Amino acid sequence: MKNKDFIAFILTHGRPDKVVTYKSLKQHGYTGPICVLIDNEDKTIEEHRKLYGDQVYVFDKKAMAEETDAGDNFAHRKAIVYARNACFKVAKELGYKYFIQLDDDYVDFRYKAGEHLQYVAKTNIRRLDDLFDALLEFYKSTSATSIALAQGGDFIGGANGSLAQKFFLKRKCMNTWICSTERPFKFFGRMNEDVSTYTCEGLRGHLFLQVPNLAIQQLPTQQTAGGMTELYLSSGTYVKSFYTVLYAPSCTIISEIGSTHRRIHHNIKWNNACPKIIDEKWRRAA
Repeated sequence: MKNKDFIAFILTHGRPDKVVTYKSLKQHGYTGPICVLIDNEDKTIEEHRKLYGDQVYVFDKKAMAEETDAGDNFAHRKAIVYARNACFKVAKELGYKYFIQLDDDYVDFRYKAGEHLQYVAKTNIRRLDDLFDALLEFYKSTSATSIALAQGGDFIGGANGSLAQKFFLKRKCMNTWICSTERPFKFFGRMNEDVSTYTCEGLRGHLFLQVPNLAIQQLPTQQTAGGMTELYLSSGTYVKSFYTVLYAPSCTIISEIGSTHRRIHHNIKWNNACPKIIDEKWRRAA
């Protein structure tokens, strides 16, 4: 990569032999530094070190929990939000200004738009170094707090889906957070921390953007042991979604998604979620 002050974090817990993202990064042409970030409450620390050597960084989960708003009074710390917040400190300690946060279950990185901005179902990225460099240059040129790639689920409906019909930047970030230690922010909420963060921070004027031309494809949710799976299975998607309602009741409700198999999900009313800047030409004359 041209940007030598960039590192990729893979956030994982309890499944050292299933960090699929590590292999995917290599297969798709990434040659930059990687940090496999785990917490000191993980019982598989040594297994991680055997597989990834000095690329493993262990952070103090309890210490991070003391400065993280989990949104509840539960005693356990089974959540990714602590690792997300730890990335800013770890990146500084390791000497990097920019980083990307990745979950551990990415099967591949793919283009979703062709050279004429037409929808493509699957065209694998082979030069991920160049892609990350381009994303970083875009990020540096904006005032965005963070930017992210799209997800496979954003393209439900294929070429007939709304995003494929007209590729546009969305006001959201999930999974692949590109951040800077000079643009710090806090994640909050034990579950749905990504949605709660870009929604609440969006309400406060922070800009979060999703780049739709590119996407990551993940393993089926809740089918891989470890990570956040246990927490999702024990409490269900209603509790997960309601965390965002607690944080942003002015613009978030509980709803359903899916055409055949309906499931509980959050629904953001974007008209209420982000400040709207009106062109100066509409200013009332004094």
